Amino acid sequence: MAVQVKSPAMRELVSEDAELERLGTGYAFGEGPIWNPDGFFLFSDMPGDTRRRWDERGGVSTVASPSNKGNGMTLDADGRLIVCEHSTSSVVRMDPDGTGAGREVLASHYEGKELNSPNDVIVADDGAIWFTDPTFGRMPGFGIERDQELDFQGVYRIPPGGGDLQLVARDFDEPNGLCFSPDASLLYINDTTRAHIRVFDADVAGGTISNGRVLADGIGSGDLAVGDLVDGMKCDERGNVWVTGPGGVLAFSPEGEHLGTVEVPENVGNIGWGGPDWSWLFIPASTSLYRIRCSVSGNRVSYMR
Repeated sequence: MAVQVKSPAMRELVSEDAELERLGTGYAFGEGPIWNPDGFFLFSDMPGDTRRRWDERGGVSTVASPSNKGNGMTLDADGRLIVCEHSTSSVVRMDPDGTGAGREVLASHYEGKELNSPNDVIVADDGAIWFTDPTFGRMPGFGIERDQELDFQGVYRIPPGGGDLQLVARDFDEPNGLCFSPDASLLYINDTTRAHIRVFDADVAGGTISNGRVLADGIGSGDLAVGDLVDGMKCDERGNVWVTGPGGVLAFSPEGEHLGTVEVPENVGNIGWGGPDWSWLFIPASTSLYRIRCSVSGNRVSYMR
């Protein structure tokens, strides 16, 4: 493994002697990573219709199969698991262990029409749930092939405590990964088939975003058949944006400079920070789960603050 360095600033994020460690293998395609502060890590094996767990003592195990082809996951402020399900076109909440116990549907329709296939999800400090809704879960393998009811692919917000689903943006081709900056003043959303990351000024309390502009462009081909795609995305504590793409995991400065790439020998769909000091970067990939220790911590999301 090598870290491709494009800027000296990359060495402040990942040391020269950091090693990529494979934690498990034999999966259909890894996605939706989330660290639980009780010391375990969940990830989705989406085409395999399975949710898996990793911990230091037991390694990788299965916690739910089938899993409604779950994809992106996060935790709310109470530690409950939030999951985007491709097969049901729903955002659901369940018990933290990921087995499916206590499952409740939080969102499945917008203005009477079924959502496309919720893909990635984050929870703001006020408890609002923000998620992207591309069409990937209506494609063979990654979901259930079926006609689309909505005529757009949007980004949504579930208000704190529930309520009517709010459409935040609809001018995307295939919205995918999303994350807030450390101070939550910015919201990053990538558009897979357009191969770029957009950044917006965020009014978290008001539930709106504005002043959209492109942070970084040309991240992969945008061709779903090729697989070199911009996908899962997270911020670190300094505001750098880490995103999956060609060659592994790319790190961008808050100004959009490509600092470098953590090279991974497989296609990568998503990433998640975790570990006792939040400095492990977990990387579910095509067939395997990896991790690498970084010199910077991830942006601690609401349930870890």
